[in-house]
Amino acid sequence: MSVIKHYRYQDLEGIRVGRFNLGVNTTFIVYRLGSTVIDTGPSNQWRYVKLFIESRPLKQLLLTHHHEDHSGNADAIHRLTGVQPIGPARTVDILKRGFRIPPMQRLFWGSPNRAEVRELPGEITVGGESTEAIFTPGHAKDMHCYLLPERGWLFSADLYIANYLKLLRSDEDVGILLHSIGTVLERDFDTILCPHRGVVENGKQKLREKYDYLLNLASDAQELRQEGLALVEITRRLLGKEGMVGIVSRYNFSKRNLIASCLEVDLGAFPRQEAS
Repeated sequence: MSVIKHYRYQDLEGIRVGRFNLGVNTTFIVYRLGSTVIDTGPSNQWRYVKLFIESRPLKQLLLTHHHEDHSGNADAIHRLTGVQPIGPARTVDILKRGFRIPPMQRLFWGSPNRAEVRELPGEITVGGESTEAIFTPGHAKDMHCYLLPERGWLFSADLYIANYLKLLRSDEDVGILLHSIGTVLERDFDTILCPHRGVVENGKQKLREKYDYLLNLASDAQELRQEGLALVEITRRLLGKEGMVGIVSRYNFSKRNLIASCLEVDLGAFPRQEAS
């Protein structure tokens, strides 16, 4: 059964949708501020997203990256409203040609149509306010977050989600993710608007905690490797046995991927964060 919940935070609106309710990774929040919608939700939830889109005039559809839960309804919204989605240059290319979706992700989110996306302009406004697009790869090679500096709000795409990761996709990179988090932490903001977790107040501190957690996990993993332990044993000691998600996904989304990526992190490249 689909999960539907409406949100309001100050003048921000949102709708949470999802085929399954098995935690924040299995549902998605489409946000709207003024006449701008940020990301589109998954294609298998179109009937609910469509009602949300139709409830108010739409002038701008902003994408953070190409993943199917974020872009799944981009083409449908374009056809419905005539508003062409805009997004990062790499997102434009990926959605134009289409991309492969692993079976488990297709089960949760469906398969998006290809979409004609226009590249982000040099200047962006959301809700009438100047907005900074910040390149934040690591989770996806095209991912951007959007910062509203006047409000101290960060539309965080999938940069945050949780303080403590336990699983990683095979195409994610912890070292690049740490660099992206560090880049965002240089900005001034307080509230994270996460499409999975929801509204996260004291968001900068929460994101800093995730940064420190990943650094500590990488350090612990590399110490165990120096003791001669193999990847599977390091994973078991630090995160426990591989769960059903890892097995069912054939380790595409797994604890093992997280530790393997941690073993490749250049620890000397990442300073510890200090609370501002």
